[in-house]
Amino acid sequence: MKNRSIKTQLLQLCNQSLETRLQSVLAVIEDIKQSLQSETKSSAGDKHETGRAMLQLEREKAGHQLAEIEKTKQILSKINTESTSKNIGLGSVVYTTTSNYFISISAGELKVENETFYAISASTPIGQLLLGKSIGDKVTFRNMTFEITEII
Repeated sequence: MKNRSIKTQLLQLCNQSLETRLQSVLAVIEDIKQSLQSETKSSAGDKHETGRAMLQLEREKAGHQLAEIEKTKQILSKINTESTSKNIGLGSVVYTTTSNYFISISAGELKVENETFYAISASTPIGQLLLGKSIGDKVTFRNMTFEITEII
């Protein structure tokens, strides 16, 4: 039960991290909308057009960030906290001799029950090295070799 609890808590932390990013992007989009609506034509027409073009670029960038967040949400929705596997895959909690990992999304360092985990995407270099491995396998990353001690 403890194992599933850790995986559930890690998934919740990843969802919270994603929600924070989403709120931040939505706030930026709202600011841009306000700026576009409040900007009035000045006597310096070129300056006005340049300002509007910059705001449009910012809005487009925020739109791309929003799309990325949606893709990331879909990845998280595929994680089943009830499943376990002998091989590392999406949703695995991986204990090694150096660090602990949660194969999910890139959300950085997470702390659960006084343990530190690194939430990493399966598409990151370390994620790619870990995928498919099992307990006892050794992995070398950035001139450091470590062993997989447990998989949840």
